[in-house]
Amino acid sequence: MSKKSQIKGRSDGLVAENRRARFDYQVEDTLEAGLQLQGSEVKSLRNGRANIAESYAAVEEGELWLVNADFPPYEGANQFNHEPKRRRKLLASKREIAELSQKVERAGRTIVPLKLYFNDRGMAKLLIGLATGKKAPDKRETAKKRDWQREKSRILKEN
Repeated sequence: MSKKSQIKGRSDGLVAENRRARFDYQVEDTLEAGLQLQGSEVKSLRNGRANIAESYAAVEEGELWLVNADFPPYEGANQFNHEPKRRRKLLASKREIAELSQKVERAGRTIVPLKLYFNDRGMAKLLIGLATGKKAPDKRETAKKRDWQREKSRILKEN
């Protein structure tokens, strides 16, 4: 991995992960999209500061937008800083956007951000997922499976 793409304290390029999304939603399909960012936003991301837990993606007028993602201000940018919770345009092909839009409108699915990271070329990317919301019993089942996997690994470690 190039030095440019490394994040403060991380070597894999991951900036933020929405771990709650896999619990709340059944992710059916994923798509990697670029982000249209300002310079101070990129600097903030390189410091490893971002929150995509409460954000979502929406298709509006044929364009894909990331809404409610929090990129804290970069201290060194001073007066040329960015708005922390502004809408950010996601970069994807027209065909992919049309396909996502169709599935959201017809099948009642949601577009949720899963991971925000820098790829091996140093470009900021967002992994978004086309998802269906889980009901409470499904969430309980997911929690049971997770607890069982944890217990199973504990038992195997003891032996």
